[in-house]
Amino acid sequence: MTVSGLRERKKQRTRDALLRVALELFTTRGYEQTTVDEIADAVEVSQRTFFRYFSSKEEAAFAVQQMVEERFVQALAERPAEEGPLDAMRNAVLAAWDTIGEAIMEVVPLELYLRTFQMIESTPALLAVHLRRSSEMEEAIARLIAEREGLDVDEDPRPRIVVAAFSGVMKVTGQLWGRGADPTLEGMREMTEYYLDHLGPALEPEWRSR
Repeated sequence: MTVSGLRERKKQRTRDALLRVALELFTTRGYEQTTVDEIADAVEVSQRTFFRYFSSKEEAAFAVQQMVEERFVQALAERPAEEGPLDAMRNAVLAAWDTIGEAIMEVVPLELYLRTFQMIESTPALLAVHLRRSSEMEEAIARLIAEREGLDVDEDPRPRIVVAAFSGVMKVTGQLWGRGADPTLEGMREMTEYYLDHLGPALEPEWRSR
């Protein structure tokens, strides 16, 4: 391996170590109670080194979630053009979950990822950020869907509407998974698939006849 390759590997190890320690401290001591100095000290690096990898504690708190979201957007962009919007999003999220587990566990243990998810939803400051990020993500996906369909997202409301419906299902499944009934990625994938399969029937005008 080249010198530059070794240097990049060392940087990645340092970043991963800072992230693991940060999430462990956030989920055990509390996000607000944890300082950057404590994170850096635990990894035996300087505060300056922490800020070389993360602009803030907030960025560290959402780093793994950011990676998951980027996998989904990439998978959606690669879906076949003939798939309709809902099918494309459904297939993209399931395809992302098929590969994301290994990527997550290369950085943090799965149970720590689950605890981080729970910590974000129970920390007011982070929950506000989470809602803002979710809104920004929905807008980005709506624009991607509109581009796939050859539509103007500001003239045709359908991309934003279909993404809002899809995001609502994902929010429900995330909350249910976060409660820990089946804290595995397989459980998350199965629950996601099950709920997405019920999105169409839920939008039908009559339920009782079914």
